[in-house]
Amino acid sequence: MIRIAPALLLALVAPALAQSAASPAISVDTLKDVTRELSSDAYEGRAPTGPAEARTVSYIVRRMQAAGLRPGNHGAWTQAVPMVEITARDVQPFTLTGGRIPVTMAYGAEMVAATYRVTPQISLSNSPVVFVGYGITAPEKGWDDYAGIDVRGKTVVILVNDPDWRTMTREGPFEGRAMTWYGRWPYKFENAARHGAAAAIIVHDTEPAAYPWAVVQSSWTGAQHELDQPGGHLDQSSVIGWMQLAKARELFASAGQDFDRLSAAAAQRGFRAVPLGVQLSTGFGNTIRRSVSQNVIGVLPGTTTPDDYVLYTAHWDHLGHCQPVPGPHGVDGICNGALDNASGVAALIALAEAHSRAGPAQRSLLFMAVTAEESGLLGSRYYAEHPLYPLGRTVGGVNMDGLNVIGRARDFVVTGAGKSEIEDLALPFIRAQGRRVSPEPNPERGGYYRSDHFSFAKAGVPMLDGGSGEDLVAGGAAAGHAAAEDYVAHRYHKPQDEYDPRWDWAGAVEDLNVYYRLGRRLADTPGLWPNWYPAAEFRAVRDRSRTAAR
Repeated sequence: MIRIAPALLLALVAPALAQSAASPAISVDTLKDVTRELSSDAYEGRAPTGPAEARTVSYIVRRMQAAGLRPGNHGAWTQAVPMVEITARDVQPFTLTGGRIPVTMAYGAEMVAATYRVTPQISLSNSPVVFVGYGITAPEKGWDDYAGIDVRGKTVVILVNDPDWRTMTREGPFEGRAMTWYGRWPYKFENAARHGAAAAIIVHDTEPAAYPWAVVQSSWTGAQHELDQPGGHLDQSSVIGWMQLAKARELFASAGQDFDRLSAAAAQRGFRAVPLGVQLSTGFGNTIRRSVSQNVIGVLPGTTTPDDYVLYTAHWDHLGHCQPVPGPHGVDGICNGALDNASGVAALIALAEAHSRAGPAQRSLLFMAVTAEESGLLGSRYYAEHPLYPLGRTVGGVNMDGLNVIGRARDFVVTGAGKSEIEDLALPFIRAQGRRVSPEPNPERGGYYRSDHFSFAKAGVPMLDGGSGEDLVAGGAAAGHAAAEDYVAHRYHKPQDEYDPRWDWAGAVEDLNVYYRLGRRLADTPGLWPNWYPAAEFRAVRDRSRTAAR
């Protein structure tokens, strides 16, 4: 249950409820048109810096302009995001020697490999392999999987998620079932690099990863993107990648170890890394292409306090061309990303239309379609590191990543609940629709760390990320859960994520009403600055930025 700040309720619940009757007209036609257009094959899956980026950006700009927004980058519609694309070629199998029998892992089917390093060739020869459990260094929790081991120049094998992911409650050193930042793959690769590992390989397991191997395969084969920064990321590991669970078991058996026993030991405080006595060899070439992608930004300037900003975000990118699958019209190799996240961009445009029709608010409203979310939140990260408007004057906002297209829900789920006061501000608008707030059904998936609000959170700006729960008006929780699981298993990050004219947009409209009213409340209440709860990891940076702004 979300904690409610009494001061916020006293000041805001009554006016919020009074305003709830004035429902904005969210255009379902806009939601359909934008989603259908951006997810058509003409946009080739909207890969950042890909052949269809210019078409994508141009379409979003036209829709923002038609919605009544002004260019958001001081007269321009876009913010340039310098990118480097690294495409591995001729990837050699993982060859592991020194055990009872050699173990080989084939690229794509059994392992994937890539690099952040901007270099034409990667070669790894006989790198000693060390099992480092969950690969976590968390001094505040008394946890260090790298204690007592030097992994410089070595290959580390890492378990996905957190040590307590099997706990069905939220209790535990790493918040129990809920994934923390320590459980996310970007953290694990970053931490391995900090410890000097030459290679970092995560063991894929569908339940704690929250997606099947096919998602890893489609996401980690082909072009990989990073921000183009000085130094070429040469401080990162030479090889990063994943291996199938079955191959990990085979590897550990060859090393004379029991994978399940060591995995259980790794979930306990005090675990110490285990050298496996085997060596890894692999290599590949890299095709390197530097380019510039674009964040698209529109603004509805405020009237009385235009230098305060309320933010709506959605990422426009998807995977582009990906692993082909048989389809009704032949083999389909385009990951169109209809739900993820053409629908979020459609929501951005529909909200811009609604706010524009209502007229300017007291504070300025920013509408931002960011690039390269699928590549590690790069577009939002770049904005957070190079803001066009001071983050200390950015009040907060809403991030949208996939709409509800399966019908109205009786509940609303806040991703990563319990972190900021912006959740309290949204609560009256949710309840005004007769809905309740439910816990995340799958907190182990780490949703809070997987979309663009996280980039802003790290910079101190509280953003709401949430939407319809699984308790559908038609069919109840069972139907909602089945639909969610079906999407993850059969469409997420696959060519099957395509626009469907049979979608039911009623639930999306209800969610957008919450987003609209929350944004309007933030924008029409000068002096209101939602903060993080005192124990939240982002409170200190918010306090610093607000102090500097004042």
